[in-house]
Amino acid sequence: MFFIPGIIISIITFPGVIVHEMAHQLFCRFSRVAVLDVCYFRVENPNGYVVHEIPKKSWQNLLIGIGPFFLNTIVGALIASAAAIPIFRFENSDIFDYLLIWLGVSIAMHSFPSTGDAQSIWSTLKRKETPIWAKILGTPIVGLIYICSIGSVAWLDLIYGIGVAMLIPNLLVKIIA
Repeated sequence: MFFIPGIIISIITFPGVIVHEMAHQLFCRFSRVAVLDVCYFRVENPNGYVVHEIPKKSWQNLLIGIGPFFLNTIVGALIASAAAIPIFRFENSDIFDYLLIWLGVSIAMHSFPSTGDAQSIWSTLKRKETPIWAKILGTPIVGLIYICSIGSVAWLDLIYGIGVAMLIPNLLVKIIA
């Protein structure tokens, strides 16, 4: 494995950062949690953020924290699906197909919630008033977020992005056809 500074990866895959933050904002709106400030992309750490009011219900915080996993995965797969099949089969592909694959991979590889998202979820889980079902559901999610964060050092996020952008569309075609 080789090391590329995170800021360079974020610049190359900036659409994924933007969709990640848009997902947080969308799930805030969906959960009726007021958004106070949004930064979709910047060349600093963190690369983007959504500041929102403290959710009143534990499910709201959980949904806001894991929202990017769902939205980035779906959007990345959909964008790349039109291009993945010709490229994967070595058919007539052009530069536009490769642009769509880059876009799909860059969006999908930013699906994993950040450790900041994990900390926010964890703070909700530690509250006395948090229902037991939320603690049972949320605790392994927080653990998975940290595992994925560690795995990103070994390019787990890129592997996931390629899998979403290339393999999912091809599997769907095989199932449908």
